[in-house]
Amino acid sequence: MARTILYSHPVCIAHDPGQGHPERPDRLRAILRALDGPAFAALDRREAPLASRAAIARVHEPRLVDAILEAVPKTGHVALDADTLMSPHSGEAALRAAGALIAAVDAVLGGEAGNAFCAVRPPGHHAEPARPMGFCLFNNVAIGAAHARAAHGLRRVAMLDFDVHHGNGTQAYVEADADLFFASSHQWPLYPGTGAASETGVGNVVNVPLRAMSGSAEFRAGWADKVFPALDRFAPELVMISAGFDAHRDDPLGGLQLVEADYEWVTTELLRIAKVHAKGRLISTLEGGYDLDALAASTAAHVAALMAA
Repeated sequence: MARTILYSHPVCIAHDPGQGHPERPDRLRAILRALDGPAFAALDRREAPLASRAAIARVHEPRLVDAILEAVPKTGHVALDADTLMSPHSGEAALRAAGALIAAVDAVLGGEAGNAFCAVRPPGHHAEPARPMGFCLFNNVAIGAAHARAAHGLRRVAMLDFDVHHGNGTQAYVEADADLFFASSHQWPLYPGTGAASETGVGNVVNVPLRAMSGSAEFRAGWADKVFPALDRFAPELVMISAGFDAHRDDPLGGLQLVEADYEWVTTELLRIAKVHAKGRLISTLEGGYDLDALAASTAAHVAALMAA
């Protein structure tokens, strides 16, 4: 049995928001190079399939799904907002990014692996049920959670987010449903302006806003004191991670001071909680991270922790 599955697809590199855009194809190239070394030889590497429109419509309004896919340009670029652009391959890339999460849910819940990492783009955690934003077309982690409930009969799914930016789209999906859980640590104030500690949903949302220049001590204290106890009380049947690595001290879009060891630590702790409540079942997907060296090293630390579970 493969312990950790890696999902990706070449078209996720072909998604190109344009010259100078921080969410660039080289991000995924850097990650895949880092995961090509001998330390990762045991990864079960699989191609991300296409998600169906019906699977995406469990999270996003069907009209929105159609509008985004119909807006994909044949040449050049189309801007959905100032930050969120599409090129000719963006539609397929978005479908495969969501499809990776669906396939990972099927594999992990089917007992093929203990956990999985989806090395895909475009990212997803800013995409709200009614609008794409912040480089994100569809909310990949939420689509995976919805699939786990609809196709596998799970009830309680937790989504954890350590990107430097608040996962407003995931929170919007979760906040009214007491059988879902969302927690996020993020720099605050910062884009998208959400994620205050007072935003608690129906008692199922935990936000840990961190001031600029916060580092390992503040990050670890926030997770240990606030997130982990709430997650333990929630007792998830499946743990899902929005793995953004832009809280790294070298990242140009954020102002936090994390290092690779912090990502290894939080991953290991989430795996521990998954073992207690969810038979060890955990699925992670790429979100942000814009310094290529820091992104590659941080992702490698994260995946190594998954493989060591």
